[in-house]
Amino acid sequence: MNSNIDMPGLDSTQSQLMKIFFPHEFQRTLDALNSRRRFVYYTTADTAISIIRNREVWMRKTSLMNDYREIEHGFDCLNAAYKKHSESLKAVLNGMFPGFYDKLEEKFNAWLPSFRLDTYITCVSEHDDTEDRHGRLSMWRAYGGMTGVALVVNGGPFLRPSQALKAFSSPIAYRSDEAFDREFSALVETINNSSDFLKSAGEEVVLNNMFSAFRYSILCTKHPGFLEEREWRVIYSPSYQKSERVSSAIESVNGTPQSICKIPLKDVPEEGLLGLNLPELIDRVIIGPAKFPLGIYDALFAVLTDAGVRDVANKVIVSDLPLRH
Repeated sequence: MNSNIDMPGLDSTQSQLMKIFFPHEFQRTLDALNSRRRFVYYTTADTAISIIRNREVWMRKTSLMNDYREIEHGFDCLNAAYKKHSESLKAVLNGMFPGFYDKLEEKFNAWLPSFRLDTYITCVSEHDDTEDRHGRLSMWRAYGGMTGVALVVNGGPFLRPSQALKAFSSPIAYRSDEAFDREFSALVETINNSSDFLKSAGEEVVLNNMFSAFRYSILCTKHPGFLEEREWRVIYSPSYQKSERVSSAIESVNGTPQSICKIPLKDVPEEGLLGLNLPELIDRVIIGPAKFPLGIYDALFAVLTDAGVRDVANKVIVSDLPLRH
């Protein structure tokens, strides 16, 4: 990684802090920006039409997602590495700011139950040019059932920093216990090597970044068996950072009533949130293997046109992937 490269939208100090505390996210985000990365949301035709018609995306609690250990795998990895390297980490942090280690533990332990029980997420996957016509077989098999639809979206809103929604995107790190331990050890070394810079940034800045690094390691670490999903996650914890623009409701999802949060697909240009309006967000829509693909095509064509999406005829594609359900 070139240490002289800054993240677009961040000043040099913010970029350096991100390189130290979030090296995986920094590099993946920079790569995504440079490649003009698109993302894709695999879902059902009903959900796709609801998103387009209502101009909103639902976020669900992590405890109700497909991977029943959405949070616990990340916590187990962090807990094991933290215990193993606690003495070296304590020496480094307290060496910069006396008493820092106790403040970090107190803050993190106080918020941990909230992150486990009150975190909402929505997930997208990286989308390649080679998937424009067919989509990704493994994702059709996992999501969408008999009426699968893939919403391919432009990546700008996921990659540009903004506080407008208090919901933040991050790439998933697919890590085993051993791989996570190596990265944690590298983090301790990097903090030690960056002590002069971190002292100049100040104790509060370092505490907030260290706390966030722990938080995101829990929320954005998954078992390596899920690697092929190439997931990015939008994260919202209302008890920690509440947004007036994100609403909540009780809705039924697959027959299960539950609390959900709704992200409005609307730009907030004065706070740097651009590209969420549907005409700019939607790159293409792929209809997956289905019994009645032409009926789904007609419905999507109509709602996209009503939403102001341009050139719909060239953006809605029926996958000819020969998959049987």
